Amino acid sequence: NGTTGYEEAAGQGLVAGLNAARQGRELEAWYPARDQAYIGVMIDDLITNGVTEPYRMFTSRAEYRLQLREDNADLRLTATGRELGLVNDERWSLFSDKLDTLNREQAWLKQTWVQAERVDQDIAQAVLGQALAKDSNLEDLLRRPEVDYSGLTKLAPEHEPVEDEEIVEQLEIQARYSGYLERQNQEIERQRRNEQTELPADLDYTAVRGLSAEACQKLNDAKPATIGQAGRISGITPAAISLLLVHLKKRARVAA
Repeated sequence: NGTTGYEEAAGQGLVAGLNAARQGRELEAWYPARDQAYIGVMIDDLITNGVTEPYRMFTSRAEYRLQLREDNADLRLTATGRELGLVNDERWSLFSDKLDTLNREQAWLKQTWVQAERVDQDIAQAVLGQALAKDSNLEDLLRRPEVDYSGLTKLAPEHEPVEDEEIVEQLEIQARYSGYLERQNQEIERQRRNEQTELPADLDYTAVRGLSAEACQKLNDAKPATIGQAGRISGITPAAISLLLVHLKKRARVAA
């Protein structure tokens, strides 16, 4: 399919094997979305843009790479793997326990406040690098680059801390990057609204008012199945996508 590299071939093989089994059971094909996995980015690139040179899966190809981290692969894909029948009971139980602990600890961080007049300022100095000047939420404190979870728990000694290193790492990463992750999630949601809007196979792009001749040619050549695929074709601008959406609405009104 035009890729080069063992990982790219293995990724395609995993999805091909999954979908061969699903076809045998008369189920719809599945592959991950671009915000779910790098395999999803690769497959979408191959479908949407085709191949003019050997394809390698560089992280720079993924617009949502802040989501596609090595540390959160289980959080992104285990639930889907369970639905697809690829995750056994033992693995699912281990993941569920981890997720419950992670959610519980995140809730504790959000709900727990340290009062400046009651905290031991010597401990605060050791943990935060400075005295605590005002009442603070533990989750907010964990966002500071000089603060880690282990030190933070010393400000609330009555709480039994989590010892699992993977969970601790996840707590720290999600706290520190929460603002960036929230903005990217909003961007993903906006994209998802139009991602699955289907483009009719018989759509004549030259009939779309305002669309440039270059955009028409690229769209007619690629024949994207959805608005999402059209938006990822090189040279197709957000303005062109807006024109397509307007055209589809007019076409739907005429058909009605």
